[in-house]
Amino acid sequence: MARFDEVKNLVMSLEGDFEKFYEKNNQAAGTRVRKGMQDLKTLAQEIRSEVQNTKNAAA
Repeated sequence: MARFDEVKNLVMSLEGDFEKFYEKNNQAAGTRVRKGMQDLKTLAQEIRSEVQNTKNAAA
């Protein structure tokens, strides 16, 4: 569950930048959103690999 908390925390940390970008057209916030989404993608891939390895080890 710690990995799930990491995902939640990352998404929640981006909330302010999403608001700044979409509501106030702050371009720097858009850059931070893009970086955060790339981090989320990387984290998701790591979790997928862990799940697959755990599943395969159990079989």
